[in-house]
Amino acid sequence: MRYNKIRKMDISNGEGIRVSVFFQGCEFHCFNCFNPDTWDFAGGLEFTDKEIDEIIELCGADHISGLSILGGEPMHPNNIAGTTKLAKKFKEVYPNKTIWAWSGFPFDTYVKNKEVCKYLDVLVDGQFVDELRNPNLKWRGSSNQRVIDVQKSLNSGEVVLYSNEEETWEEDLKSQKAMKKNILIYQ
Repeated sequence: MRYNKIRKMDISNGEGIRVSVFFQGCEFHCFNCFNPDTWDFAGGLEFTDKEIDEIIELCGADHISGLSILGGEPMHPNNIAGTTKLAKKFKEVYPNKTIWAWSGFPFDTYVKNKEVCKYLDVLVDGQFVDELRNPNLKWRGSSNQRVIDVQKSLNSGEVVLYSNEEETWEEDLKSQKAMKKNILIYQ
């Protein structure tokens, strides 16, 4: 398994200031994908226990709200074992911090039966569709994608959307500007 990059502080991919890991490899190749450099399964760097330990350490800072897992495709069969291992270790160390993940695979028919769901708090599912692109949507690029509360969905047996799913980037602009100022202080 390989990864593309680790961001020590990220305010774009989930609530609060987060550590984000972008896994390498995706076969969806969505038109106008924001991250096509993650498509090649042979690209990037090897993802080992050393990187897991580094991510866990980075997440320990008080200002970090949680971990975001993106790609590429973290739920791809080539990546799911590493994604699960990282998520499990994170929740063992930080049970009160959140894990957000993004996947082109649908929650209902593919992701919900994976072990990784035991550890996920929020999943943004669905492939990016350029014709449905909407820059005003929070945490997703196109209107077909859903922001799912994973634990509530697993408990109810139905897809439950995350409670802040309908907010737009404009509504959150003041909060993001404040976070950017805080990030500059921590860097």
